[in-house]
Amino acid sequence: MLFLGFSACKTKSSNDNRTVFNLNIDQNLTSMDPAFARNQNAIWMINQIFNGLVQVDSNLNTIPAIAKTWTVSEDGLQYTFNLRDDVYFHDDPLFEGGKGRKVVAEDFRYSFYRLIDPKVASSGGWIFNDKVKDINSFKAINDTTFRIELSKPFPAFLNLLTAQYCSVVPKEVVEHYGKDFRSHPVGTGPFKFKYWKEDEILVLLKNEKYWEKDGAQQLPYLDAIKATFISDKQSAFMNFIKKDLDFFDKVDGSYRDDILTKSGKMTPKYQDKFQLLKRPYLCTEYIGILVDTSKSIVKNSPLRLKKVRQAIQYAIDKPKLIKYLRNSVGIPATAGFVPLGMPGFDSTVVKGYSYNPAKAARLLAEAGFPDGKNLPVVKLSTSTTYKDLIEFVQGELNAIGIKVKVDVSPNASLRELMAKNEVNFFRGSWIADYPDAENYLSVFYSRNKVPFGPNYTGYFNKEFDRLFEQSYYENDPVKRYALYHRMDNMIMEHGSMIPLFYDQSVVMLQNNITGFPLNPLNLMILKRVKKG
Repeated sequence: MLFLGFSACKTKSSNDNRTVFNLNIDQNLTSMDPAFARNQNAIWMINQIFNGLVQVDSNLNTIPAIAKTWTVSEDGLQYTFNLRDDVYFHDDPLFEGGKGRKVVAEDFRYSFYRLIDPKVASSGGWIFNDKVKDINSFKAINDTTFRIELSKPFPAFLNLLTAQYCSVVPKEVVEHYGKDFRSHPVGTGPFKFKYWKEDEILVLLKNEKYWEKDGAQQLPYLDAIKATFISDKQSAFMNFIKKDLDFFDKVDGSYRDDILTKSGKMTPKYQDKFQLLKRPYLCTEYIGILVDTSKSIVKNSPLRLKKVRQAIQYAIDKPKLIKYLRNSVGIPATAGFVPLGMPGFDSTVVKGYSYNPAKAARLLAEAGFPDGKNLPVVKLSTSTTYKDLIEFVQGELNAIGIKVKVDVSPNASLRELMAKNEVNFFRGSWIADYPDAENYLSVFYSRNKVPFGPNYTGYFNKEFDRLFEQSYYENDPVKRYALYHRMDNMIMEHGSMIPLFYDQSVVMLQNNITGFPLNPLNLMILKRVKKG
């Protein structure tokens, strides 16, 4: 009955004034427990049900949420948060009288320790693992004062706390359900959990007692959210065209040319049929080159030579790649690894590589391989999804004499090889976990070498490490960004990572949807959305 009721409730009618936002999730939703908010679908749904101390706005500024205000000690080690006293958990039978109780500082102490508790084994343990000592680093001073004591400064810490991992959860409900809290979520967010039949349907209802307002108007505006789980993107897109869905993202696959021209505009076929919104997305698509000469696969590889790596950088026509393979979705990555949209990004300071085949040929000759003569075939590894992109790169490199064999393997297999430094030349991507460039530059920090960290290229540089560690003690954002720029330039000059493009999020909405904010984290925020 619930399913039928919400299926019928697609738009307002004279008999039913409820507004339901319909969307599709194309891959299985793994969990609605914030401690396991490790992929986009989980993050999207968790963001509707839960809140944290702080949140991000559309421009990636960290703004208050359950914490009204906060102070940071001069040494950057102590963060003290003053909490609102009008935030309540959603009603649940496990609370006294079935009514949701008020959130207090102890709830944050419990929620944050869960992330580093070995018994929970949260995928979000990295948030606090190297930043706090133990549970005593989280202190509930009183019901409305919460303190975190860091073991070392981390200027991006407030940004990090905007991650959905850092949502507040009620101890009595979590401990009652145990691992099943994943499918019985209780939070403080604008929507409350109602029903989930895995791989079929998920229903969230408006939280009538939500604490946040839009001016004088209590949020949210929508009455409910209904998610379906159609894995075939073509079928899901047809449902959007039939107006069974209010939202659709990821313009890819067989229907990309149907929707977008090569210049990235909506095709005449769909003009005015729906809204198409595009914005920078904090994701860098790149090709990595393993440079750790202690590895046997590197010792005799021509890619160990910097001039060969730099020749590859100049050989790829990134604007052409984006236009013809991605219908102009993405920005050519001609600056550094840190993408457009990240606070502090500055392409006038960070210098990458633009298409210059003549310069590529000259560098190749200087490396001892004129026109690719005597250069052995190099293997470039990718997953099936990106085969066309990597074959384009193969053609570009062949044109200057670098013979490339494309090796295609499942995404999980490729990631495992990267995580063991067992692949020499590979396609990768890095998506921001939080809005600070430290998140990108940490990929090249020597202490993040595999298998403990994401330094997949085996880049080790003492000066880079020194600057990276110095940035932790620089609270002035302008000065910290200057350090970030220096590090990004060092990576680019070394050439072990070839950024191809900075991604963009593309969102399609029905014409009667308003108030849907786009942000560079591609975070779905539905509390201010209206459906006419």
